Amino acid sequence: MRVLHLLYRFRPECHSMVPLLENIQNPVYHEGTTAITSVYIRMQQFLPMCTVYDFSLNDLLAPKKLKTLTILSAIMNFLQFRMQRMDMVFEKQAKFRADMDRLLAYTKGSREAEKKIEALTTIPPEQQAEADELAAALSELQATNIHEYQEVDAKNESIAEWKAKIAEKTQKLAQVKVDVCNLKEDIGKLSSQIVESPEELKTQMEKMRENVKTIKNSIKDSDECMVELQNMVQRVTHTEAEIQQMLHLLQDLESSMNNTKQRAEEHQELTAQYEKKQKELRSLCVEEGQLRRALAMKLDKESKQNIRRQKKREMKEQHVQDVMGQCNQIHQKREEMADRIQEISRETQQLKAKIQSLRDVCSKETAKAQALFDTLSASMDELHRRIETHVVDLKQDVTKMSANF
Repeated sequence: MRVLHLLYRFRPECHSMVPLLENIQNPVYHEGTTAITSVYIRMQQFLPMCTVYDFSLNDLLAPKKLKTLTILSAIMNFLQFRMQRMDMVFEKQAKFRADMDRLLAYTKGSREAEKKIEALTTIPPEQQAEADELAAALSELQATNIHEYQEVDAKNESIAEWKAKIAEKTQKLAQVKVDVCNLKEDIGKLSSQIVESPEELKTQMEKMRENVKTIKNSIKDSDECMVELQNMVQRVTHTEAEIQQMLHLLQDLESSMNNTKQRAEEHQELTAQYEKKQKELRSLCVEEGQLRRALAMKLDKESKQNIRRQKKREMKEQHVQDVMGQCNQIHQKREEMADRIQEISRETQQLKAKIQSLRDVCSKETAKAQALFDTLSASMDELHRRIETHVVDLKQDVTKMSANF
């Protein structure tokens, strides 16, 4: 019963609740046999799967040691085989579910990759004109950048030359200033020491004036050069600002080009992943085909086994029907015996009623006889008393007569 509960979820208390037939008369008589017949029918259906075909009702009612050991060993072997097969089936189901999940994930990833590839490769018509304009602007910017780089290099070279000239002139000015200071010191010293003639003083003053004029002219020239250089520097700063703007634009273009390169690399990687996933899908499809073939083989085997089991079940059902027919005959005989028992009980009840009535009559008769017996006993007692008194009287008379004689 525990094995049946383990295999078919048929609880032990349900055996006694299974009716043999519908509308059974006197179901109280069948309470003791329903559990045994239910267990016998279930075991008749179950034991052929354990390769036990000679199970009979006598094995339940009067079990033998060797037969029960063989049946229990067959059941244990079947349970162990069932556990092994269940473990194998669960493992295969888990693998199949994992493969199906992987296949779904791979198909989903391949679809997403295809969508990404399409989004990366196809340029929308709204952005096609912008892409063409950007390409033309890039080519123009590259040409203008090359030309401007050349101009900037030339200007840098000219600025370096002007800076070298300005440095030379500043050195010359510093040297002239140092010479002027030295001359002033010498003039002061000489003026304090020597009193020159007015003609020499005039000539010297004229020379000094000429020197001053030349110095002033050189200062003006240097100032003009400084102004020109400042203008050049302002122009250079302006050009440097423009160059910085161009550099920013170029950096943006480089970043966009890098993004396009990255997208192209991602596209290549996605194509590689797509090919790998296609290969995996092919392998999974091959495995799925193999699994389907194996399942088809198993299904064929199971169908053959089911056919064999169906035949065995038909044979079992035929045997069960025969047993049920025998049981029905037994039940009919039992019903006949129950009817006979009811008739006998009725007769016994009638006899008991007759006996009771006879007892009542007897009790009445005994009461009457007891009354008669009492009256007779009373009358007999009176007779005995009378006889005794008469005997006493006779004795007295005899004594009197003897005394008289």
